[in-house]
Amino acid sequence: MKCGKWISVLIFIVLYLSGCGIVDNDKNNTSISESSRIEITEAGGGLERGIEAVEDAMTTEEAANTTSSDMMKDGDDDMRWLLSRDDLREGTSDDTVATPDDFPKEYYYGTGKMSDWSREYMLKKMPEPNGDQTVYNTIPNPSKFQAFYLWEKDNVPAVTSFTSNMTGYFDKWDFRPYVTAIPMGEEFRADSSSSNNQGNDTLPRDVIGAVVLMAGGAYQFRGNYTDALTTAAALREYGFQTFVVDYRLYPYNQEEGALDVARAVRFIRKNADIYGFDPENIAVMGFSAGAIQAGEFLMHYDEDTLPTVLDPDYVPDDLDKIPAHATADGMIYGFYGRLSVGNMNPDWLAEGNLPPTFYVYGTEDPFYNQFEKQYQVLKDMGISVGRIVLNGWPHGFGSDGGWVKDYGEWLRKVFNSD
Repeated sequence: MKCGKWISVLIFIVLYLSGCGIVDNDKNNTSISESSRIEITEAGGGLERGIEAVEDAMTTEEAANTTSSDMMKDGDDDMRWLLSRDDLREGTSDDTVATPDDFPKEYYYGTGKMSDWSREYMLKKMPEPNGDQTVYNTIPNPSKFQAFYLWEKDNVPAVTSFTSNMTGYFDKWDFRPYVTAIPMGEEFRADSSSSNNQGNDTLPRDVIGAVVLMAGGAYQFRGNYTDALTTAAALREYGFQTFVVDYRLYPYNQEEGALDVARAVRFIRKNADIYGFDPENIAVMGFSAGAIQAGEFLMHYDEDTLPTVLDPDYVPDDLDKIPAHATADGMIYGFYGRLSVGNMNPDWLAEGNLPPTFYVYGTEDPFYNQFEKQYQVLKDMGISVGRIVLNGWPHGFGSDGGWVKDYGEWLRKVFNSD
């Protein structure tokens, strides 16, 4: 069996080890707001088992070693059709962006190539905010790496009770979700004494827009140093201000994580002038579970939807008055739906009034057929879609494979046409 197929199979195992089997679409997409407050009592979340499976997959000698000629040997008609598509790429690591020189050591992620990943990178956690810096009480400085807690202490919307006696999870029980702003490179900075500089050394210039990234990890961990950071570094080279959201994981649910994404979007929209872009030019994107998280936000918790829809005890603040609006979505080996299950019901998808969506996935991904089907469903619905398919590549390649530039060009066109 090819190494790419081994990776696909092993990551598929991760989803099942995490308790994420295939379920019925209708049941799977029931909003948690229809349920009562949840009390989690079992210990551990299957974290170690899931990580071990991913680790075995990522330490194989080559992630994507199946070429077009290999796959054509049997003269398969379906493969001939596949290779005739203009969105199919062989995939390359030639343009994969290694850790930029201006990244602090705490944000070092290595070469960005899938073949170089290790457990250290998969489990590495992003630095938390200093003190009690939040999106509500802190003025951003676009020239620096900054992390902000998304919610004020003791006012976090939730329906899950995560207590101190619950162990075995990636995050501790008192974890506070946060967003990290990645500064633009020197070529996108200009000295300024503008009144909106707020004491910052420089203001960004020629910024196309913002991209909000959510890493994958089957809701068991966040692979920021293999998914989000690597892609953020690449996108900023093409003129995008990037933000990485450390959203809530299991035992929290998908809806609670979607509120984290919405809060980040509101903060970014509020401070678009400081970061140097049009507030209408904000995209969300995610990888695997992170893509599903972005989709949940767009389906149920964007625009003017308040956290009180999920948690009536939450006390709204002034930031909640800002629409959580995103103009585009990037589905990187992910889909609209639930973990393991893409929703193919056009009536359900239409409820989300979804923005233009760009898919990226490999032909060796165990969810390949679901990605193909949902792409076509959205296209048939009249939703603007784009796509890059990496031939012979598995699930979980992060920014590797040579797709980021194409995605950036697609985003530029979407922002310019909005």
